[in-house]
Amino acid sequence: MTLEEGLIQEAERAQRSGKALEEVLVSAKENRAITVGVYECAKVMNVDPDSVSFCVLAMDEQFQWDVALQIHFTLIQSFCFDNDISIVRVGDVQRLAAIVGGQGAELEDAHCVLITTPAEGSWEDPSLEKLHVFCEESRRLNDWLPEISLPAR
Repeated sequence: MTLEEGLIQEAERAQRSGKALEEVLVSAKENRAITVGVYECAKVMNVDPDSVSFCVLAMDEQFQWDVALQIHFTLIQSFCFDNDISIVRVGDVQRLAAIVGGQGAELEDAHCVLITTPAEGSWEDPSLEKLHVFCEESRRLNDWLPEISLPAR
């Protein structure tokens, strides 16, 4: 495989992952299996870490220098790594807020999103499994916090 072919494959993989992430977020929202907001996510992780299936962290240039947010991100990442929770980063807080919060969603609330799995296991999504595989493959490549681009609307 040439370098060019490898780059094309990686771009296609990232595009598929972005679409899968959007599908999972929409499905989780419909099934009330989503938690939005740094503080709300921290509460869920503290109270019931076994219910957390996936974590999305969002950062863009507007919040790049927010030290408190960076500290929270570091703690959340550490928690996810220690508890084998798949985690990705997205670079478009506004797009993420639009998906998880609908119209007029507050940007500050969309920096962290958790996808939870109910104890009875009534909600399953095949796209979530694709994201877990994506994260596992990324870790094998020493990319511990892979970045996914959400598809534009």
